[in-house]
Amino acid sequence: MSGHLPRHVELAEPDERDELVESLLDSYRNGSGALEHVSSYELPSMAEVERILEQARALIFPGFVGEALVRATPDELRAHVGERVETLRRTLRRQVYRGLHHKSQLSRGTKDLDCPECASEAQEITERFMERLVEIRQRLALDVQAHYEGDPAATGVDEVVFCYPGVYAISVHRIAHALLREGAKIIPRMMSEIAHGHTGIDIHPAATIGKSFFIDHGTGVVIGETTEIGDRVRVYQGVTLGAMSVPRGQQRPQRGVRRHPRIEDDVVIYSGATILGGDTEIGRGAVVGGNCWVTESVPAGAVVTLNGLRPAGSRRVRE
Repeated sequence: MSGHLPRHVELAEPDERDELVESLLDSYRNGSGALEHVSSYELPSMAEVERILEQARALIFPGFVGEALVRATPDELRAHVGERVETLRRTLRRQVYRGLHHKSQLSRGTKDLDCPECASEAQEITERFMERLVEIRQRLALDVQAHYEGDPAATGVDEVVFCYPGVYAISVHRIAHALLREGAKIIPRMMSEIAHGHTGIDIHPAATIGKSFFIDHGTGVVIGETTEIGDRVRVYQGVTLGAMSVPRGQQRPQRGVRRHPRIEDDVVIYSGATILGGDTEIGRGAVVGGNCWVTESVPAGAVVTLNGLRPAGSRRVRE
């Protein structure tokens, strides 16, 4: 292939190119700082955060994610896992530090290149997270089984691990949620956006999700920051567990105030349903039908349809 540009492409004159460069530089100098970060300390890297996710998932799903482990002896497996653990520890600590350092500098209004306090905190957060890997793996084993049991089309848990976007999204969420709980800044949110980009499933890392969670199909699912989800909940594509919009001119809600719904154990939420508001609770065993709009609490065992609410004991929506 020739390195020449097509004839119809006209290059700007040198002075025009220089003028554009100078205009961009002026916009950097005169900007608020929200859109540029130059001549300063290192920020977290999205590419490195994605590497961290794959390193963690390779330890959680060995053989399914990462390198093949064919005919590995016990000693070879031990060496392999030990090497991967150290690689994850090192990569994660660096990115956690960058996130902590950035937030620290923003709060202080400074641009220091180094922060020993942030480095020490990043080390502690990383070690606490590493100690939770087995717990995360145990939680994800229940999620994988829930996906297999919830979808008659699944031919086995291997297919579920390899192919199901819900498993990828919940695995990233379990990792990001643990990091957020341990004190990491920015990195968990970056992780959730990586999963969002891969699957179309948007789960805020602060959302609390119980055991055996199942997301079928997944595209368009949104789970907000203060959402609380119990055990054995099933969610289908296009479901939103969101907050009411803040009216124009009003202040943003205070941090820590619940803005998203609470979903109790054994609830099923079908495709396209929207459930909004921090005061909205969906009772244990309730069913929310497809495309329903819910802004009020639903009693345990009840069924919500487009025609209204059916009390507990009435015929359930077909799953």
